[in-house]
Amino acid sequence: MENQHIDEITQTTLRHYENTAEQFFAGTIDHDVSQNIAALLDAIDAPAPYRLLDLGCGPGRDLKTFKDMGHEPIGVDGAARFVEMARAYSGCEAWQQDFVHLDLPADYFDGIYANASLFHVPGAALPKVLRDLHAALKTGGVLFSSNPRGDNREGWNGPRYGNYHDYEAWERYLTAAGFIPVQHYYRPAGLPRDQQPWLASVWRKI
Repeated sequence: MENQHIDEITQTTLRHYENTAEQFFAGTIDHDVSQNIAALLDAIDAPAPYRLLDLGCGPGRDLKTFKDMGHEPIGVDGAARFVEMARAYSGCEAWQQDFVHLDLPADYFDGIYANASLFHVPGAALPKVLRDLHAALKTGGVLFSSNPRGDNREGWNGPRYGNYHDYEAWERYLTAAGFIPVQHYYRPAGLPRDQQPWLASVWRKI
């Protein structure tokens, strides 16, 4: 997949979020992701407060949670409207960056929180994106991801592009980028597997 084609995919997906930012915020502000936040924070083996990157921070819901917990979060999102909303809602720093063109400080973050964001990255671009995240973490730092699980197909779902992995395929991507697995689980908790559409996983930079 050529870089130009990857850029077209990511920009089309981002335009969807630009055009629906307010509806997205209203529809997701009350989502309970405390299990995911705890999975990231519990895996970090460093003194708090933690320096965190919220990758795909959207309008800033989880940025605000991290800040209210006393940590030092920075958001990044490719949608300019989301970045504006995140800054206003959370009071945190937020950067506008397309995931396929990340420009992050090296060895800087204790943890990276990628909740429902990395699945938008086309498979051809994913190895570089994961290497960029690996480089931005301190040694021993933790990456959390939550993606819609699937059978390793990717393509368009309406105006958004998605890449739907099972755990085994996702693990291959992460270990190739230099991470080791810490844990994984399926969400929502307490339901039969066929009613758990989300795959959450925690990884450590060694």
